[in-house]
Amino acid sequence: MSEFQGQVAVVTGAAGNLGTAFCNRLVAAGAGIALLHRDPDALARVIDAFPAGSNAAPFGVDLLDPVSVNDSIAAVQAHFGRIDILANLAGGFSMGPTLEATDDATWNLMLNLNARSVFYTARAVLPLMRAAGYGRIVNVAARAALQGQGNMSPYCASKAAVISLTESMAAETKDLDINVNCILPGTIDTPQNRAAMPDQDHGAWVPPEALADVMLFLASHAARCVSGAAVPVYGRS
Repeated sequence: MSEFQGQVAVVTGAAGNLGTAFCNRLVAAGAGIALLHRDPDALARVIDAFPAGSNAAPFGVDLLDPVSVNDSIAAVQAHFGRIDILANLAGGFSMGPTLEATDDATWNLMLNLNARSVFYTARAVLPLMRAAGYGRIVNVAARAALQGQGNMSPYCASKAAVISLTESMAAETKDLDINVNCILPGTIDTPQNRAAMPDQDHGAWVPPEALADVMLFLASHAARCVSGAAVPVYGRS
């Protein structure tokens, strides 16, 4: 029997490319899944593709509204009775102008999508994990979090914040059986990225399924001594 049998994972951005790949891994491992996304129709399409009998349920949420996040996590707890894994996969990317030409809307969008969403969901889930005495949190930062890039300052800053949040949560839970880690993807091989960068070497990019494998490891017993890590997953780029 898989160690994930009987466990429940909350996955934000569950209808996205990475979210779908990770949910498929969780289903194959026997976990129950609470799929969180702002688009209920997109969630229904993901769930419809799961094998019959999969223990999965959709939950609509506005990750930038703390009340909506709290209500969704409470609904997950009521439905499943437990939350063992939180995977913060929701986020966004935007190129921009130089920093002095960056407007407030772009700055706020990147910080909200990539950092505030992690803060809200972790804040709602951590008390439940503390009460249960167990938990695994996996966040998604980015390679760009490690070094600022030109015309990407809001994105780089927001993903650097995810690393800091991960490290802080890990420090605060180091005496508990709660591990908090993040992954640092390189360019993810998605249809959207291929369309945006048609001349790049797509074979060097990271398939969503490869990222899902690393995330499943971080949520597993095998990673029980790993917490506060930022794991590079760059592919061959």
